[in-house]
Amino acid sequence: MSLSSLQNLSERVALITGGSRGLGLQMAEVLGELGARVAITARKKNELDAATEHLKALGIEAVPIVCDMGDLDAIPQMVERVVTALGPIDILVNNAGTSWGAPTIEHSLDGWQKVITLNVTAIFVATQEVGRRCMVPRRRGKVINIASIQGLTGVYPENMPTLAYNASKGAVVNMTRTLAVEWAPFGITVNAIAPGYFPTKMTAPIDAALGDDKTASMAPMNRVGGPEDLKGVTALFASDASAFITGQILAVDGGLTAI
Repeated sequence: MSLSSLQNLSERVALITGGSRGLGLQMAEVLGELGARVAITARKKNELDAATEHLKALGIEAVPIVCDMGDLDAIPQMVERVVTALGPIDILVNNAGTSWGAPTIEHSLDGWQKVITLNVTAIFVATQEVGRRCMVPRRRGKVINIASIQGLTGVYPENMPTLAYNASKGAVVNMTRTLAVEWAPFGITVNAIAPGYFPTKMTAPIDAALGDDKTASMAPMNRVGGPEDLKGVTALFASDASAFITGQILAVDGGLTAI
């Protein structure tokens, strides 16, 4: 089978949480380009509408669904809306997340719980719901979790005080490995992408504190992640080209974790 056939996502449905901007929108673009019909979720309707228009201008069938992934009770209804609009979900990208910067002795419990709820528990709930409804019964599916190099190393080069975020991404790494083994007999692959430094709305405080030159120089490639840099690995993990790859965490970081 040709590589183009292996990467053909026509007739497949992808759900990208946190898909209205940044890394989520970048991944929605490539999944749509490969033929998938995509559903994107976010909290803010105006951002979702803008992202949907952007995707449709690229010729991608896209459905926006307002959902606060931090509201765990709203997730099953969101999945139901995706299935009703597009059909059973073949590809789940767990991208929605948040961070909280504070020294540990000053870190609020509310902040800790917000990060863990959105970055860990919401992934569990969404994956469980999509798996139960769409993937396990059909014995196929692709789950892509967005971790972070901070989930691999436990720290960032500049030692940013983000204990809850780093702990949550470490949990995502091991959720990925554990579920990959459990769901392998059902033909479902579960992998994770661990981005390095990508400028996004969430990283704006770091950008302001360190400056562009400093954030770029942290990686051996001497640059930060760009708007195309997650597309290749997303295409791999979402398609049949990764049929024998599961339980893997791939760092996309310009060589930072190789130091």
